[in-house]
Amino acid sequence: MTAELKGRERLPRWMKMQMPKGESYSMVKNLVAQHQLHTICTSGNCPNIGECWNRGTATFMILGDICTRNCKFCGVKTGKPLPPDPEEPKRIADSVRVMQLKHAVITSVDRDDLPDLGAGFWAETILEVKKQNPTTSIEVLIPDFQAKAELIQMVIGARPEVISHNMETVERLTPHIRSAAKYRTSLEAIRVIATSGVITKSGIMLGLGETETEVLQVMDDLRSVGCKVMTIGQYLAPTLEHIQVKEYITPEQFEHYRTIGLEKGFSFVESSPLVRSSYRADAHVNA
Repeated sequence: MTAELKGRERLPRWMKMQMPKGESYSMVKNLVAQHQLHTICTSGNCPNIGECWNRGTATFMILGDICTRNCKFCGVKTGKPLPPDPEEPKRIADSVRVMQLKHAVITSVDRDDLPDLGAGFWAETILEVKKQNPTTSIEVLIPDFQAKAELIQMVIGARPEVISHNMETVERLTPHIRSAAKYRTSLEAIRVIATSGVITKSGIMLGLGETETEVLQVMDDLRSVGCKVMTIGQYLAPTLEHIQVKEYITPEQFEHYRTIGLEKGFSFVESSPLVRSSYRADAHVNA
């Protein structure tokens, strides 16, 4: 038996996931392949891929599928990316239209190789999706853009309904699991977003060795810069080469964090073991 299979056997009962299947799942899978789309659902090994794709929804990933950063928790490929595909915004917009989505989620790899870090391409994609799908609301999960306000404003100016940027973990662990991102840089990016009045969202993973005190500090830091929505989920190592799980957090503890987060003033807190950034994202437009 391989080490990977042994690792899967150690998953607690509440982390058991159903194999993705079903007619809607097959439809979305074929659509993604037909339109040559990159989705974080597949690149990020999301545990909710079956549930989400069976609802006919997906999170699209733009600017290719190769990231310029090499974070120890992330399953996305890293290396030297290809130039941005000028046809990608139209393909994303076409797919949102064909899928008849009421709410679309878009994310991207980090593109530190580009002069504007990809911000202009982001704005172009959002505008194209809105042009073809005027009744579809949009959530974007963006890189930190090195907290450069002028670049973040390019995304804000395209007027997505929700802008998200993930803190990923607590401040102490950030240097150990994120390759270039800094905790305070991410907070500043979120502050710039929130100042614009756009619904602001962020998320963290648990099980990397953080303490409850540190998790609550992230909540306080996010609220201090105006973040309204927070997601909290269990970290799962994409491969044996990635940083490994230190602890599986119980559903009861996730519920504890959800309750505290709401008490601290978040409009929404999605907190359970299998929660990921885009999980039930359509509800967050109402924040």
